[in-house]
Amino acid sequence: MARTFTKIGKEIELAVLASGPDPSSNLRLRLLIATAKSESMPKENVERAIKRATEKDKSAYKEVVYDGKGPHGTAIVVETATDNPTRTVANLRAAFVRGKGELGTMGMNDFLFERKCSFVVAYKDGVDMDELELDLCDYDIDEVFLDEGDINIFADFKNYGPISKYLEDHGFEIKSFKFERIPLTMRELSPEEQEDVNALLERLENDDDVVNVFHNMA
Repeated sequence: MARTFTKIGKEIELAVLASGPDPSSNLRLRLLIATAKSESMPKENVERAIKRATEKDKSAYKEVVYDGKGPHGTAIVVETATDNPTRTVANLRAAFVRGKGELGTMGMNDFLFERKCSFVVAYKDGVDMDELELDLCDYDIDEVFLDEGDINIFADFKNYGPISKYLEDHGFEIKSFKFERIPLTMRELSPEEQEDVNALLERLENDDDVVNVFHNMA
């Protein structure tokens, strides 16, 4: 849970740095606050993350994506928010080396992943799932389905704005939201090999500049 709170906090900071601290005019921040609530993240943690971002030099921060090879042929993509790319790349290179991997060139793993956005939306009585899917077809959605009483939506990451507007305009409660990189194929590993990869993933996730880590380990 602590790791989840830290990850959401970093994403909130990034959203504030990009578009300001007002949720009413910052869609990404509004969606992340809903996600924080669904994960039972305390309100004061959210407020601290917003405050940290407002105190930072906006012009100094940038989102940088790094690609690497993990142990046993795995592919890893690391999303960061940094005010010092030199420090970040040095830290990531050291983490990959210690984790039996190698930091690669930017974009080298792009063909192995699809960038998606995903929503978990509270189901409303009377909603016809077929009609909802038909309405959302205008936004090039990949999937709409019910899971444990909630509506799940997957789509191309660029369409999160129009989808969010449709859901809000039609009175749906967005419970959580994510940007994801979905591997096109998964790499099957033995339990021992998985331990090697997980050790590297933990090193990367513990770096202060890292926001998200994606991989293709099954």
